[in-house]
Amino acid sequence: MSISENNLSVTDRRIEYESPALRRNTLKPNPLEQFKLWLDEAIAADIIEPQAMTLATATVDGVPSARTVLLRDYDERGFVFYTNYQSQKGRELAENPHAALTFYWAALHRQVRITGSVSRVSSEESDSYFKSRPEGSKIGAWASKQSQVLRSRAELEVEVKEFEAEFKGKEIPRPLYWGGYQLLPDMIEFWQGQPSRLHDRFRYVRQSDDSWVIQRLSP
Repeated sequence: MSISENNLSVTDRRIEYESPALRRNTLKPNPLEQFKLWLDEAIAADIIEPQAMTLATATVDGVPSARTVLLRDYDERGFVFYTNYQSQKGRELAENPHAALTFYWAALHRQVRITGSVSRVSSEESDSYFKSRPEGSKIGAWASKQSQVLRSRAELEVEVKEFEAEFKGKEIPRPLYWGGYQLLPDMIEFWQGQPSRLHDRFRYVRQSDDSWVIQRLSP
């Protein structure tokens, strides 16, 4: 069956964006300030998990992969997320420490794209965040050999029960193979949907002195 024969075809599904325009004179001089403004507005709009972001990594040979992770902190040092260092993304970041992030807030017709270099956060920061996690999530970090082939759900559940028994009544430590990464941005782009696909796009580019140049992009 061709796409045109499918009654649920995506070909003719269109939304006309009727959002306020994004103008150069309204932008914050620092992209992190602009990001905070937009993230706060996404939270206020009750968007489900506004901190969800697509993380794109690549092997040293340039083979890409992408998945959704959660933003856990951000400041001038970068955008922070946590994961298993031995996962696919962890292995790819070890050999190619460059990545891209994308936030998409559909209800606001907004997207933020970020590229930069990635490094691990300190052990102290990873320990602090791990302590804040619910107990089930801590056990999950121990039980899951993330990205490895799993023979069955039952196998995972056995691992969970074994670690629950091991740590019963004890403080659960952070596994050494689990922790945080921070992406230091060299580019941040803000996209605001507009009518007739004539969207507003502004790109912040980091300069050698850590200042930012703002450029309007063609939609």
